[in-house]
Amino acid sequence: MKNILITGKPGIGKTTIIKKVISNINLKTGGFYTEEIRENRIRVGFKIKSIDGKEGILAHKDYKSIYKVGKYGVNINSFESTGVKAIEKALEEAELIVVDELGKMELYSKKFQTSVIKALDSDKIVLGVIQQRENPFLDKIRKRNDVRLIFINEKNRDEVHLIILNLLKKSI
Repeated sequence: MKNILITGKPGIGKTTIIKKVISNINLKTGGFYTEEIRENRIRVGFKIKSIDGKEGILAHKDYKSIYKVGKYGVNINSFESTGVKAIEKALEEAELIVVDELGKMELYSKKFQTSVIKALDSDKIVLGVIQQRENPFLDKIRKRNDVRLIFINEKNRDEVHLIILNLLKKSI
């Protein structure tokens, strides 16, 4: 399987696993991952970081937007100029494309959905995180024959990066 997507409940460490994998694999990597924005140890938003170091705000409690997830306003322009551009660049230059994550905030962007399908259809390896919730777009991706879903829980989360590294080594 050339497309590996991990899933599990929030807060289980999916992004940590992605970071462990990319720091332990010798492949030209592109794409993005998300991180929490915290002020005084309280989460106030999410930022997006491209593998090559660019950053943008995905969502923030103080950001006014017609796109909302809970108390967070989603910044589509910032997401597309950082995350979507990172996928497009990875399609041209990388061997491994990281997409963290396929989630509710990200799915507000049609450009993102298009770039994800391009990445999954490409000859590149995709490593990503996909939310568990039902959604027509996400359901379609999960049903693809070229997608391997890996479920993370408290028992296996310390070994999942090793499983993924083995799968990646077989894909090279």
